[in-house]
Amino acid sequence: MQTMVVSGYRSFELGVFQEKDPKIKVIKKVLKTTIQQYIEEGLEWILIGGNLGVEVWAGQVVIELQKEYSELKLGIIFPFEEFGNNWNETNQQVLTELKTQANYVNAVSHHPYQHPGQLKNHSHFLLTHAGGLILVYDDEYPGKTQFLLKEAQEYATENAFIIHQVTMDDLQNTFFEDDSV
Repeated sequence: MQTMVVSGYRSFELGVFQEKDPKIKVIKKVLKTTIQQYIEEGLEWILIGGNLGVEVWAGQVVIELQKEYSELKLGIIFPFEEFGNNWNETNQQVLTELKTQANYVNAVSHHPYQHPGQLKNHSHFLLTHAGGLILVYDDEYPGKTQFLLKEAQEYATENAFIIHQVTMDDLQNTFFEDDSV
């Protein structure tokens, strides 16, 4: 598999409002380990949608991993033009920095947000342009990512598509097993 999408909880869904929150370190550690596994199996591209939280942290992990794995590329595919323009200045700066380091940046809809169909089209685009999904999401703690998971599950029933779900238990185990986190 050459391309995978990474998504998951938004930062506010995890109660993360500062870059120094220890939860970020745990999530990044799990993402790094998971992505490295797939690199060993031929992964070349990670696609994210640019949402604050798991997607941005995954992008930062990919940039870090590119130092060791030069073949790894980061694609940011926004659901619509001007995505993130209404965020506060700090969050916009984080996204701008990530965009400048990504290998590819584009949007599914080349119009500003107009309707929810743009979000559905975005999910469909990401799923149909990847061989799998790494998802930091636990069914016991619902969040916005539940819609992407449902669509991915439906897509996977008819296509060769992997869903690698990282649960709260996985995150907790990493926290307790690794002294460096």
